[in-house]
Amino acid sequence: MDANQPKQEHLLALKVMRLTKPTLFTNIPVTCEERDLPGNLLNQLMKDDPSTVKGAETLMLGEMLTLPQNFGNIFLGETFSSYISVHNDSNQVVKDILVKADLQTSSQRLNLSASSAAVAELKSDCCIDDVIHHEVKEIGTHILVCAVSYTTQTGEKMYFRKFFKFQVLKPLDVKTKFYNAETDEVFLEAQIQNITTSPMFMEKVSLEPSIMYNVAELNTVNKAGESVSTFGSRTYLQPMDTRQYLYCLKPKQEFAEKAGVIKGVTVIGKLDIVWKTNLGERGRLQTSQLQRMAPGYGDVRLSLETIPDTVNLEEPFDITCKITNCSSERTMDLVLEMCNTNSIHWCGVSGRQLGKLHPSSSLHLALTLLSSVQGLQSVSGLRLMDTFLKRTYEYDDIAQVCVISSKVKEEH
Repeated sequence: MDANQPKQEHLLALKVMRLTKPTLFTNIPVTCEERDLPGNLLNQLMKDDPSTVKGAETLMLGEMLTLPQNFGNIFLGETFSSYISVHNDSNQVVKDILVKADLQTSSQRLNLSASSAAVAELKSDCCIDDVIHHEVKEIGTHILVCAVSYTTQTGEKMYFRKFFKFQVLKPLDVKTKFYNAETDEVFLEAQIQNITTSPMFMEKVSLEPSIMYNVAELNTVNKAGESVSTFGSRTYLQPMDTRQYLYCLKPKQEFAEKAGVIKGVTVIGKLDIVWKTNLGERGRLQTSQLQRMAPGYGDVRLSLETIPDTVNLEEPFDITCKITNCSSERTMDLVLEMCNTNSIHWCGVSGRQLGKLHPSSSLHLALTLLSSVQGLQSVSGLRLMDTFLKRTYEYDDIAQVCVISSKVKEEH
């Protein structure tokens, strides 16, 4: 083939357009007072403008819609839609037309074509249309590769490709914090920030817990018997605004009884976030599995099951403790010692035998004590000794209780 021979023109033309929602038309109102030089001219021009709202001509938003003028931004979690059209610009009949659309990301190549079958023939001035959809699940550079192959009337096989490069941006910034309670509960605080340039309607923000936990959402308040969102009736998130969501996770009963299992848990669950933007365009994100650093309780864990909030000065009150052998291999023989502090005095015999406690098992213990000092007092002074290893475990500041005078309680 002669190198100087001009390159053969293709008989087919390929057009690719992104499908997005239109926007409301905006204009800049120009007005003046009647005593000014233009008089009522500018006001009349605005009233005659078909794009303005009748009776509210000075509003920037109009009643008309504007088709997208550029490719726009694509955000992670949104659905990318595109219209592909192959048109026969020639006066010949073209045969065996195959249109293929692939999306190349940084980690994979996806076939987006609705059909892989070839079209038998395409007459002059006719076209083949296709609409492709893809939920964007990666950020960074994406390349839409559209390839067209066909056969001319002379039997020559032709092929060409076009590349369309675009960036996928991150719409939300999600930060999480964990708080471990003494009762095996885990509190999750999720901070969600809108890092796009337009407002978002937050349709749903939920936590899907792991198999070991039940979850309770703490983002509503009860008003007149109805659950009302703490964010109000309009759950819009403005650009660069941050909203905090709170969840409480409780271990399921079958796992709560196995201290060794709960101790090693690091996977909590994942957040499911759904939002809507301009004219109802929907986006959805799911975080990866959220992990926390499981608290270390050592060999023996002592936690409070029940304790009163307020008690009377120098009057005995009861508490219930739960003692758990966190070891997965070793049986313990425990002795309980109760040491008085400046304000807390234990009632009962110190040094009593609790018996053997097998691995990953628990026992409940009812204790009685009183306080000789008013105010907020810390419950301290419990000691557990393992007679097998001659090891002592100390438990101070287990909980706090408010101590008041009995006279104050009578007055109320």
